[in-house]
Amino acid sequence: MARARLRDLGITIGTLPPGPHNAITDVPGVWVGQTTLIYDEPRVARTGVTMIVPREGNIWTDNAFAAYHTFNGTGEMTGVHWLAESGLLCYPIAITNSHQVGIVRDSLVAYAKENDLSDSSALPVVAETYDGWLNDIDAFHLTKEHVYAALRTARDGPVEEGNVGGGTGMICHDFKGGIGTASRLVDCPSGRYTVGALVQANYGDRALLRVDGVPAGRKIGPEHTPLPWVEPPCGGSIIIVVATDAPLIPVQCKRLAQRATVGLARVGGVGHNGSGDIFIAFATGNHFPGSGEGLYDLKMLPHHHLNRFFEAVAEAVEEAILNALTAAETLAGFKGRTAHALPLDELQQLMVKYRQ
Repeated sequence: MARARLRDLGITIGTLPPGPHNAITDVPGVWVGQTTLIYDEPRVARTGVTMIVPREGNIWTDNAFAAYHTFNGTGEMTGVHWLAESGLLCYPIAITNSHQVGIVRDSLVAYAKENDLSDSSALPVVAETYDGWLNDIDAFHLTKEHVYAALRTARDGPVEEGNVGGGTGMICHDFKGGIGTASRLVDCPSGRYTVGALVQANYGDRALLRVDGVPAGRKIGPEHTPLPWVEPPCGGSIIIVVATDAPLIPVQCKRLAQRATVGLARVGGVGHNGSGDIFIAFATGNHFPGSGEGLYDLKMLPHHHLNRFFEAVAEAVEEAILNALTAAETLAGFKGRTAHALPLDELQQLMVKYRQ
């Protein structure tokens, strides 16, 4: 069966409706750009970078409230100290592999300076997961030009998923993983808003995988679909980005970032010791023009209006992870290793059986 998104398989997560593309780009003004590197010479590359660009590229000069949450901290996300201090996201968010956080971070700074986009301190947010099983990670394949390409090609609309961008070489629940996204529409007394999530999924054991509550990982075992390794590495990781157009303040963004844990847990993530499970949420409902010298007029939703947002985050994160799994294709890479895709025919049959 050709690779597909979860809903194309007839599997629906949760009760809230998705946006038109069921992607983080359903949040108005949020763009995604990706650079994917797949080649074998001179050294094996199965890697890339994924860029989340708020405000149609104007995030550099019109910042957004944001906050982060660490579920388990065996990972890296740069810029979070200033994020916690100021509550402001001042750059696009980039996700890549563990060994190239530095060049991606430096390239974002250089891009801002070369294009006269930012006069502020250069503290971009760059996160990572480890792709060294399929990618020759010590070859340091990514360059500044690759980062620039992801920024230049960022756009709204459908988002490519699976073996793309920073997710190219990632493995999730012992199947091929990678990039996934989803969205939800939220109606509350303050109005209708959109919540979107994008994940770089590179974590988890096969036996823990659940699809809409069904123990799919236990039913599709290694005797059917081989594991990518004999002895699994010490841990994996997941980066989750949550976006909304609601007028939230930083403490409310923090509350959304924390709820990403619920979506992860529903799929089977438990935050193993070796896993870097780091989440960030931003809200574009308030504006902060960089040249502003006077008082800002801010809005915020009442806290008791957030319950639907919490549900939306959990549902969107759960579905985004599963979209990463259903979109990803079997991939061979470094040292002849192979990560097999989640078999979609078997998944459909299993879901029908459990729902009878």
